[in-house]
Amino acid sequence: MRQSKLFPKTIKIAPKDAVSASHKYLVQAGYVDMLQAGVYTYLPLAWRVIGNINRIVREEMNTEGAQELLMPALQPKGIWEETGRWSGSLSEVMYQFKDASNKDFGLAATHEEVVYDLMRRFINSYKDLPVAVYQIQNKFRAELRAKGGLMRGREFMMKDLYSFHLSAEDLNEYYKKMIEAYKRVYSRCGLEAKVVEASGGVFTDNFSHEFQVVSDAGEDKILYCDGCDWAQNSEITKLKVGDKCPKCGQPLKEGKSIEVGNIFNFGEKYAKDMNGYVNDDKGEKLPILMASYGIGISRLVATIVEKYHDDKGIIWPEAVAPFKVHLISIKKDAEAEKVYNELTLKGIEVLLDDRDVSAGAKFADADLIGLPWRLVVSDKAGVKIEVKKRNESASRLLDLAEVLKEVI
Repeated sequence: MRQSKLFPKTIKIAPKDAVSASHKYLVQAGYVDMLQAGVYTYLPLAWRVIGNINRIVREEMNTEGAQELLMPALQPKGIWEETGRWSGSLSEVMYQFKDASNKDFGLAATHEEVVYDLMRRFINSYKDLPVAVYQIQNKFRAELRAKGGLMRGREFMMKDLYSFHLSAEDLNEYYKKMIEAYKRVYSRCGLEAKVVEASGGVFTDNFSHEFQVVSDAGEDKILYCDGCDWAQNSEITKLKVGDKCPKCGQPLKEGKSIEVGNIFNFGEKYAKDMNGYVNDDKGEKLPILMASYGIGISRLVATIVEKYHDDKGIIWPEAVAPFKVHLISIKKDAEAEKVYNELTLKGIEVLLDDRDVSAGAKFADADLIGLPWRLVVSDKAGVKIEVKKRNESASRLLDLAEVLKEVI
């Protein structure tokens, strides 16, 4: 990709309402554009990041036997009345309206009702269970405090997976597998996410599990232990900072954190509310059990930036970066073209800064955009290429063969 053709250009002035590093840098570097509070356009650079995150998510969900589909965002009132959530627990956050024929509809705040209706109509035998399906789709919630860029949106991207089981044992086993799958997703994205016991909120009366990344930019507070994996959301915990960890005995810590995912074990709740039953091999009528598993894709983009940035801009982990290499040409366009072509032939994604601007402007934009590798072709470097990783201060002079070994 040639930077002269990249849409849009970077901007020098940070948004006035930016309260977080991710909001500031994602706007300035041309990753997102705000249409209104909590509603953003994912521009080409951000869409490439999201594509990389979605690839990781799909690989891990598929590994656990889940199948991808896509469900409607426009949902009729009736299906929500079965569970009482149309006028109940989700009525304050769900966008609800009437169409031209005076029928009631809502925009998808979540998909439990839709997916359970799907399953109760297609699961005809105990032999059809277990089954797990997932989607990556935008959700809509009437957030009163839409702020912080992609951290808290009214329209946001989510991966939501739903699993269905005949026995509690089978559900619990899959639930545990998904916890490990989620850990792998976050690790591959460069994040350490703690598994935190939490309230079920408006989704269930049972405790749920959140995946929280410790960060000063977070809105949540968790109590956690550095000696083991114990963690609880401060909203439900009865312990306090300095108390002994109930699991390993070390002193507990408290920290602000960003929720990047959550999972809920609904058990037979939806079977009771929506009449979802199937006969087992003995003819006994049993409820179709369900659990749900969500990852905030767009929030994950912001969380990665919160964890990986400096005072100059973003520092993307390689696995999610929009391009691997930022190639800068300073008065040596022919040589830069040669390097660009060689890297591209090797399958390396390159952003070539071929713009007619100063070297200082090119370096500043490279730091702001935050690609993992910066290569500079210039008279100063001669026949060599100046190589620097975004998270390092020192650069090296290498020939093209050495560069290829480094970045592949």
